[in-house]
Amino acid sequence: MEKTQHELYEYARKRVKQKKLVYLHFVLFFVGSIFLYIINRWLEVYPEYNWYLWGITAWAFVFILHFIKIFVTETFINKTWEREQIEKLVARQQRRIEELQKKLDNDTNTPTL
Repeated sequence: MEKTQHELYEYARKRVKQKKLVYLHFVLFFVGSIFLYIINRWLEVYPEYNWYLWGITAWAFVFILHFIKIFVTETFINKTWEREQIEKLVARQQRRIEELQKKLDNDTNTPTL
């Protein structure tokens, strides 16, 4: 199946938007991490605990998941992959239906005693 120019443009626009959001997420993560550190250490909000490390760790985990989704998962499991998988399943179902139809035809043509 050949993609139209519009489909290619829309896919490229979507990917650029996704990557832009990952970069924005990183900037927010970086600035937010500094902000959490400042609150904990310099403004002395519960300074006896290093709670900012938990916040930064949780946020880093979410950022890593976002990064993997956009740069790893979306690269391999995209609309083309999805379309190919659907075509494979439809072809498999068609073969199975044809096999069942042949078996049914053979059973109806066989004389019974």
